[in-house]
Amino acid sequence: MEVKVAKSAGFCFGVKRAVDKVYEQTGKGKKIYTYGPIIHNAEVVKDLGGRGVEVIEGMEELKRIREGTVVIRSHGVAREIYEAIEEQGLECVDATCPFVKRIHNIVEKESRAGKRIIIIGNSGHPEVEGIRGWALSDTVVIESKDEAEAFASDAENLRFREQEWCIVSQTTFNYNKFKELVEIFLKKGYNGIVVNTICNATEERQTEARQIASQVESMIVIGDTHSSNSRKLYEICREECGNTYFIQTLDDLHLELPKAASPVGITAGASTPNNIIEEVQNYVRINF
Repeated sequence: MEVKVAKSAGFCFGVKRAVDKVYEQTGKGKKIYTYGPIIHNAEVVKDLGGRGVEVIEGMEELKRIREGTVVIRSHGVAREIYEAIEEQGLECVDATCPFVKRIHNIVEKESRAGKRIIIIGNSGHPEVEGIRGWALSDTVVIESKDEAEAFASDAENLRFREQEWCIVSQTTFNYNKFKELVEIFLKKGYNGIVVNTICNATEERQTEARQIASQVESMIVIGDTHSSNSRKLYEICREECGNTYFIQTLDDLHLELPKAASPVGITAGASTPNNIIEEVQNYVRINF
């Protein structure tokens, strides 16, 4: 079986950096926490849990902790989380992805200058929640074409054409959808600046996935079900290849592929460890 594996598959820079920072803290005889799962990958979180790393699920849990080290995950957090960590007298290890940190700085600067913030991304995603926590003015999160049309057409939304705005994006958002939503705002008389904050690694990963999916008979996307960037890879690949499968680990792979189904493409989200990618790749090559 011919297998095409995306070169960009697996940990991105920000995720690898965050995971490495947590492992560096283990074995030092102190209590280690991560604010939220360090990445959206159950296998990695489980392994860290076996090393004594606990996950803090919210502000209430954070305020009950009196000692130890808290690692801020790659998604980043709101300003108030840093303040709470300091108030509790805890050590803070900041593993926020530098590309996410850049968005925090933009949002803080532009909102301080009086602009309202539009975040193009998935409402409720931890990265988006963190971004909102750096705005000094109101924010709105837009995810779909319908939401963009409705918001830009509603005269009640603080005089859309008169208010000055700043548009940013979740780093892992679909680049083509980002352009589509921005175009809607521009046609509606958008007044403000647009900053494409989708990270280069995301754009490259999505472009490569689309290219491979268009060349194969079947496509496998590996990623955690809670991973936003993995789900977007699946959507992109499904547009190009009807036989696209979304799995978390090799245990989820249930394929019956005839030899005629060759080649098979494989890509993976930014939170997928290399060992899982290699397991899937070897299994497909050996068994089909």
